[in-house]
Amino acid sequence: MNENINFLYCFDKNYNTQAFSSMISLLNNTSKKISIYVIHNEENFKYQVPSRILNHKNYNIIINSAEKKGYSGTLIMTKEKFIEKKVNFEFEENYNEGRVIQLEFEKFYLINVYTPNAKSDLSRLDYRVKWDKEFKNYIHNLDQIKPVIVCGDLNVAHKEIDLANPKTNTKSAGFTIEERTGIENILADKMLDCFRYFNQEPDHYTWWSYRANSRNRNVGWRIDYFLASKQLQEKLQSCIIHRYTLGSDHCPIELNLV
Repeated sequence: MNENINFLYCFDKNYNTQAFSSMISLLNNTSKKISIYVIHNEENFKYQVPSRILNHKNYNIIINSAEKKGYSGTLIMTKEKFIEKKVNFEFEENYNEGRVIQLEFEKFYLINVYTPNAKSDLSRLDYRVKWDKEFKNYIHNLDQIKPVIVCGDLNVAHKEIDLANPKTNTKSAGFTIEERTGIENILADKMLDCFRYFNQEPDHYTWWSYRANSRNRNVGWRIDYFLASKQLQEKLQSCIIHRYTLGSDHCPIELNLV
């Protein structure tokens, strides 16, 4: 990479929130800085994205919407030219959930992934375990071709440091031993958790419940990630959690490469 590439990930519930308005403002004010926006949403991107975003002159837009409204969806906006895109993957149970976008760039792959939630009753835990195993195999194989950057809501807090109340959540979706083993295997000796590469301190989260004033009390979970191939280690410049950017129950994360 001959020049800096900067990524911003955000999760927005719909397009009438402060979060999406903030993103539009970011586009207008910092578009020279942010090369690639990676976005998750629980509406249908295909019909909900405002024209001022879809027609933004500096970005190409790639959309993968879920058929079921209010379920899942992924979107990438990129100023960087890409070689090829892919939206259907063999590790997906259903291709209609809009969970993954892969873009191949000259020197790396970017994967925007919205990992399935095991559900509060853990009724989807078996599928989640299968997903994690197959996703791991997929990105590790891809890593043999060129470096991989994975970004998104992985729906798991990796270690006790990654949530405010680990002792009372060992049987909760997002912190079961099965899900934690899943991300541990994804990282293995192949990938880096970019935020933890720079910061080993507690109390850094990316998601807070709307209940019990959780965000103001900073009772949260770190479930949104940038992961990068170890091949990119020397290219990592910073990974920042924008805790105070409001408008969603998730906050944005920024990754900067040199």
